[in-house]
Amino acid sequence: MSLVAVPFYQKRHKHYDQSYRNVQTRYLLDEYAKSFSQKSFSQKSSSQRASGQAAFGGTTCSICAKRLSTDAVEEEEYQSLVAAYGEAKRERFLRELAEMEENVHVARSQAQDKLDKYVEDKLAGDRHSYLERMRRAPEILVRLRSHTVWERMSVKLCFTVQGFPTPVVQWYKNGSLICQAGEPGKYRIESKYGVHTLEINRANFDDTATYSAVATNGYGQVSTNAAVVVRSESSSWGGRHASLPPSSVIPYMHFDVQFLEKFGVTFRREGETVTLKCTLLVTPELKRVQPRAEWYRDDVLLKESKWTKMFFGEGQASLSFSHLNKDDEGLYTLRIVSRGGISEHSAFMFVRDADPLVIGAPGAPMDLQCHDANRDYVIVTWKPPNTTTESPVIGYFIDRCEVGTNNWVQCNDAPVKICKYPVTGLFEGRSYIFRVRAVNSAGISRPSRVSEAVAALDPVDLKRLQAVHLEGDKEIVMYQDDLEGDVQIPGPPTNVHASEISRTYVVLSWDPPAPRGKEPLMYFIEKSVVGSGTWQRVNAQTAVRSPRYAVFDLADGKQYVFRVLSANKHGLSDPSEITAPIQAQDMIAVPSAPGRVLASRNTKTSVVVQWDRPKHEEDLLGYYVDCCVAGSNVWEPCNHKPIGYNRFVVHGLTTGEQYVFRVKAVNAVGTSENSQESDVIKVQAALTVPSHPYGVTLLNCDGHSMTLGWKVPKFSGGAPILGYYIDKREAHHKNWHEVNSSPIKERILTVEGLTEGSLYEFKIAAVNLAGIGQPSDPSELFKCEAWTMPEPGPAYDLTFCEVRDTSLVMLWKAPMYSGSSPITGYFVDYKEEDSGEWSTVNEAATANRYLKVCDLHQGKTYVFRVRAVNASGVGRPSDTSEPVLVEARPGTKEISAGVDEEGNIYLSFDCQEMTDASQFTWCKAYEEVADDQKFRIETVGDHSKLYFKNPDKGDLGTYSVSVSDTDGVSSSFTLDEEELERLVALSNEIKNPTIPLKSELAYEIFDKGQVRFWLQAEHLSPDASYRFIINDREVSDSEKHRMKCDKATGIIEMVMDRFTTENEGTYTVQIHDGKAKNQSSLVLIGDAFKAVLDEAEFQRKEFLRKQGPHFAEYLHWDVTDECEVRLVCKVANTKKETVFKWLKDDVLYKTEALPDLEKGVCQLLIPKLSKKDLGEYKATLKDERGQDVSVLEIAGKVYEDMVLAMSRVCGASASPLKVLCTEEGIRLQCFLKYFTEEMKANWYHKDAKIASSDHMRIGGGEEMAWLQIYEPTEKDKGKYTFEIYDGKNNHQRSLDLSGQGKIIILYHLCITDRGKVIGGLPDVVTIMEGKTLNLTCTVFGNPDPEVVWLKNDKDIELSDHFSVKVEQAKYVSMTIKGVTSEDSGKYSMNVKNKYGGEKIDITISVYKHGEKIPDISPPQQAKPKLIPASGSVLAQ
Repeated sequence: MSLVAVPFYQKRHKHYDQSYRNVQTRYLLDEYAKSFSQKSFSQKSSSQRASGQAAFGGTTCSICAKRLSTDAVEEEEYQSLVAAYGEAKRERFLRELAEMEENVHVARSQAQDKLDKYVEDKLAGDRHSYLERMRRAPEILVRLRSHTVWERMSVKLCFTVQGFPTPVVQWYKNGSLICQAGEPGKYRIESKYGVHTLEINRANFDDTATYSAVATNGYGQVSTNAAVVVRSESSSWGGRHASLPPSSVIPYMHFDVQFLEKFGVTFRREGETVTLKCTLLVTPELKRVQPRAEWYRDDVLLKESKWTKMFFGEGQASLSFSHLNKDDEGLYTLRIVSRGGISEHSAFMFVRDADPLVIGAPGAPMDLQCHDANRDYVIVTWKPPNTTTESPVIGYFIDRCEVGTNNWVQCNDAPVKICKYPVTGLFEGRSYIFRVRAVNSAGISRPSRVSEAVAALDPVDLKRLQAVHLEGDKEIVMYQDDLEGDVQIPGPPTNVHASEISRTYVVLSWDPPAPRGKEPLMYFIEKSVVGSGTWQRVNAQTAVRSPRYAVFDLADGKQYVFRVLSANKHGLSDPSEITAPIQAQDMIAVPSAPGRVLASRNTKTSVVVQWDRPKHEEDLLGYYVDCCVAGSNVWEPCNHKPIGYNRFVVHGLTTGEQYVFRVKAVNAVGTSENSQESDVIKVQAALTVPSHPYGVTLLNCDGHSMTLGWKVPKFSGGAPILGYYIDKREAHHKNWHEVNSSPIKERILTVEGLTEGSLYEFKIAAVNLAGIGQPSDPSELFKCEAWTMPEPGPAYDLTFCEVRDTSLVMLWKAPMYSGSSPITGYFVDYKEEDSGEWSTVNEAATANRYLKVCDLHQGKTYVFRVRAVNASGVGRPSDTSEPVLVEARPGTKEISAGVDEEGNIYLSFDCQEMTDASQFTWCKAYEEVADDQKFRIETVGDHSKLYFKNPDKGDLGTYSVSVSDTDGVSSSFTLDEEELERLVALSNEIKNPTIPLKSELAYEIFDKGQVRFWLQAEHLSPDASYRFIINDREVSDSEKHRMKCDKATGIIEMVMDRFTTENEGTYTVQIHDGKAKNQSSLVLIGDAFKAVLDEAEFQRKEFLRKQGPHFAEYLHWDVTDECEVRLVCKVANTKKETVFKWLKDDVLYKTEALPDLEKGVCQLLIPKLSKKDLGEYKATLKDERGQDVSVLEIAGKVYEDMVLAMSRVCGASASPLKVLCTEEGIRLQCFLKYFTEEMKANWYHKDAKIASSDHMRIGGGEEMAWLQIYEPTEKDKGKYTFEIYDGKNNHQRSLDLSGQGKIIILYHLCITDRGKVIGGLPDVVTIMEGKTLNLTCTVFGNPDPEVVWLKNDKDIELSDHFSVKVEQAKYVSMTIKGVTSEDSGKYSMNVKNKYGGEKIDITISVYKHGEKIPDISPPQQAKPKLIPASGSVLAQ
C-alpha cells in the first residue's frame, strides 16, 4: 500500500459528531430482535408438530383421541398465552431499551454540542488559520502511465492527486469527455482516497487513444495524460493498429544516423522565439521503430515544459522555445541514442538581455531555484546578471505569487545583497511561484523567469507515516503520533543549530520534539546576546510551524545564542538546549579575480578563452567573460549566464579584428574584480596542417629520370608552407619509398635513378609549422621513357583568378619540354563539367601565359586545359583543371586607385579573409612585379598597396593582385592613359598644394564705422601663417590694424577703427600652411573707395547719434480707415527727462496730449488734410545726452501721394448714388468719409466725362460729392457714374436714369408730390421749466408722407410726457407736457414719402423759473432740408 495514497488532510481528520454510533447500535438491536422472534416461533411450531405426530403415531381409541385432542388444544392455548406474555415482555424491554438509548443519545448530543461550542470558541482562530493553510490547488503526486495491451484485454489507468477542497476529476479520450452512460459497461470510473482510476473493459482497436485526466478545485487545475495502444494478436508487425514493437525487438535494432543539416551557433534576445533543428537520415527507416532523441543543455537532460517543446520524427529533431530567457543560454546537444551507439551534435545558443524598462538598469537575474520548502518557509536562490555595460547591482527584490492567482507580492522591503533569500510567511498547503528583480543606481531590471511551483508542506510529515501489517495482506497506515500514547504537552525541540549564516540573517534549524503529541505543533524562538542573561522572543506575533526559521535584525559584531520552544493547544514545552554562540556575518566572501587569461585562435569568427581559476573559489556560481576591440576600451559581455568551467569559446567575432578578453568570477555574494586582460589576438582560423597537394603532372622524362610538377594545397592551414615531401613506388609494389629526406620549397622536382620502361606513381605531402599534412592521392602511373616528339609537352600549374559572374582569368606555366622548336603560343579549351566536347576559347594562339575567358554562363561549372604550339604543331594538352564555378564570391572587392597625403600614386586592395599564411602577390600583365626602381609594395595586416615611384606612360597596363591561402581572392585593374592623367594631376595638386578658400578677401562695415577685411579658408592647420599687405607694404597687428585668425573656422580678419582718405589702395592677404599657400586681394580705389568711406562715416555718425535719445524709425506717414493722415516715428534710448516736440515750419505744433515715449511710438493725426496743412513737420528729441531730429515735408509729391491714399480709403467707402430733387432740378449725391477738390474725381454721363456747366454743375463738400442737373430734359436720361482715382484703381458708383420720360417724370414727381412742410415752424423755441410746449404745422405729399420726430438725431419714444398727433394726414402737432431741462436739445421732423421729403430742425431751450430769460435772436421760420427719393422709385 502506498504511503501517499491518502491525502494529507484525511490522514489527521478528527470526527467531532459521533451520533452515527447510536444509529448503528439501534440498527443491530432491531435486527437481533427480529431474528430472535422468528427463531422462537419456528422452534415452538416444530416442537408442537413433533409432539402431535408422536401422539397420533400409534393406534388409539376415539375417546382417547378426543381427550388427547382436548389436552392438545388446552396446551396450545396455554403456550400461546405464554408466548404472548413473553412477546409483550420483550417488546416492553426493547421499548425501554430504546427510550434509554434515545435518552443517552440526547444527553450525548447535548454534551457534544457544548463541547463543540467550547472548542469552537477556544480554537476558532486556530481552526480558521488551519483551514486556510489546508486550502490549495490540485497537485498530481502520481501521474498516468502509458499502456500497450492486446485486444480484448482490460486496462486500468490510475493517478493520485491531492488538494483542498477535494478536486473534481474528469476523464477525456482524445480531448472528448468520457461518458459512462454513453457506453454502459465499457468504462468504470472510481475515486477513493485521492486515487482515481479509469478501467476500460475488453479493449479494442478503437480504444487506442490519448487519455487525459483533469483535476479541478477553486484554487487551480492540473492534468495528466497517457497513451493506450491496443494491438491485435493476429496482426503482423506492419499492421495498421500496431504502434509499438514487441519489447524483444528493440534491443537488437541498430540504426545508422547521419546529420544532414545541423543547427549552428545561435544569437537571440530575451523574449524572442527560436527553434533548434537538425535534419537526420536514419537507416533503416522504420515508421514504428525509431531511435531515442535526447536534448541536453550543458550536459543536463532537458524535458518538455511550458518554455520548451520537443519534436522527433519525419527525418528531423527540433527543440522550440516559446519565450527565451537567459536561463536558456548554454551549450545544446542533440543525442540520437540507439543500439548502435550515440550520434550527437552540439552548438551554443547565446541569449542577451532584453531592452531594460529603465535606461541603464541591469539585466534580469536567472536560474531561480527553491530549496528546503516547508510549511511556511522556503529558500530562494538565483544567479546574478552580467553588468559589463551597466552600473553594479546593489541588491535584489524577491516576489512571490500564489499558484492560481496573478497577485505578485514583494517579499523584502530593502534590496537583498546576496543571491539567496529565505522567504517566510507562507500558508501551509498552498503552492507558490517566485521571481527576482535586480536593482542598480539606474533602476530596477525586468523580472527573472518564474520558478517552478513549490508547495508549502512539511516533508517530515511523510516520514512520520508508518504501515502496520495485519492478518493476511491487510495493513493500515498511521502516524507515529498515534503510537505515542496520550501525550498532551510536547517535548522540547532537539538539535537546534544554525544551518545558514549571513550578514543580514541567520537560519535556525531543529528536529521536532519526540514525543510530540497529536495536536498541531508550533514553535517559538528566543535569542539572547551572549553575556546579557536575558532572553527575547523573536516570533512573538507569528507562530512558526516549520522546524526552520530565519532570524533577521541582528546587531553587527554581536554574538547571540538561541533556543526553541514547542507548543500546542495544551501548553508550552521546556526550552531546547542553547546553541553555540552565533554571529551574523558573511560566511562566504566575494571570490578573488581569476588568474591568467589565455586566448587562442579557433575559427574565423570565434576565439577560445581559457583562464586559471581564482585562488578563493568557494561556492562559485560560474564566470563571466568580456571582450573588447583592441584600443577601443569598450567592453561587451560574451556570455549572459555564468559558465561553470574555465574554458569558453567566444563566438560572433569579426574576422580579422583584434580583441582582448577578461574574466570575472561570480558567487552568491557578488562578482570578483576583473582579471588581467589577455594578450591581443586576431580573429582567424586556428593553425592546422596543410591540405594535400593535387594535380601531380609529368612534365618531362629522359628515360632515367622524371620531372614532376604539382599544385599548392588549397589550404595552407593558417601558416606558410615550408616545403614538400615526395614518395614513389613502382607499379604493383605495396611499399612507398621516400624521394627526398628534407622538404623542397619548389613545386617542380626531377626524380633520378628510375628504371627505363618501368611504371611509377607518386604522392606528395606539404609541411608547415603545425606539421606534415595528408599526402595527395597517388598519381596516375607514369612510364619512364624518353620524350622525343617534336611537339611541346603539356603546360602545367593551371590556376584561376578574378572569377566573376560571366568571366574568369586563367594562368598557366610554360611546358618543361618545348619539343624541336621554341613555343610560339597557346590554345585554351573549355567545356562544361561532365560534357563531352571541348571548345577553344581563342581562335589564334596567344603568346601570353594568361587569358581572360568571357561570355560564360553564371552558375555553370567548367573545366579547362591548355595546349602549347611550336613550329611542329600543337602539343599534348595539359591535365584537365579542377572544376571552376563561374560565380562571383559574396563581398567581392576590387582594386582601387588613389593618391596619398604626400602625393604618391598607388593601387590598393583589402582582404578580410586572409590568414597568417596569406600573402599578397602584385602582378603587371600577370607577371609578378619585381622592379624596385618603378614600384614599391607596402602590406599592413589585411591591406596592401602598390606604389608607383615615377609614374609615366610606361606604367600603363593591367595590374592584378591575388591573395594566397584564401578561396581564390583576386582582382585586376586596368590603368589607362585617362586614369593616369587624373592621378598625376591629383598628385601634383597634393605635392604643390593651394589652400582652398571658401570666400575671397572682402570688407564689412560695423555699426561704429569700423571696417573689417576678412577671408575664409576651407581649413587651416595649427601651423598656418598669414600676412596683410596694404599698397605693397606689410602691416602688423596694432591698435590701428587689429588682426585675428581663427584656425578652427579658417577665418582671417583685420579691423580698422577709423577709415580715412589715407586708406585708399590695394589690400592683400597671403596664407602659408605647410606646403600649401594662397593669397587674395581687394582693390579699393576711386568710386569703390569713396563708397566704403561714405558708408563708414555714416555708420560712425549713426553710432554717435544712437548714444543719446534718437529715432529708431524716422518720420513716415499713412492714412487711417477714418481718412486721417497719420505721421508716425519710433524713438529709442529715451528716459523721463527726454523732451519730445512736434514742429510745423519751425513753430511748435500743439497737440491734445504728448506721446508716451516709453512705448517707443509717436503719432500725429491730421484730420481732413487740405492745402492749408502743407508745410515742413519736425519731430525732436532732446535731453542732456544729446538730441535728434526727424523731418517730413508735406508738399508736392508727398502731398499728392497723401491725397491718392485718402482717395483709396474714400473710394472704398463711397455710398451708392442717390437722387435729390430740388426746386432747380435733380441732384445726384455720393457720400464719402472725406472729399476734397484735390482728389481726382469725375462724373460721367453715358461714359462721357461731364464738365461743369450751367446745365450740369459739379461740386462737393467735406463728406459728399454731387452733380446738379438744372431743369432736366429727355436728353439728360441715361447712366450716370461717379469715379474717384487712387493712383492705382478707379472706384466707381453708378445710377441709371434711362427710360421714356423717366427723368422728367421723376423731376416733376419729386417737385410736386414729395413730402413737404407747408406751415412753418420756428427754428428756436425758448420755454420755462414746467410749462407745456406745443408745436404745430401742416404737411403735404402724394402719397401721404410719413412724419418722424427725432431728438438729437435719435428716435423719440412716445409717452404721456411726449406725444405726437397727425390729423387728416396734413396737420401735425408735437406736445411736451411739464417741460424739464432734460428736454433741451435739437429736435428734427422728417416728412418723407417715396418721392423724397424735407427735414426741419428746431432748437428747444429750457430755463428754470426765476432765471433770466436767455438772450437769443428772434425766432425765424426754419428752413427745410431736402431728403432724396427712395431707391425703389429710381428703380421703377
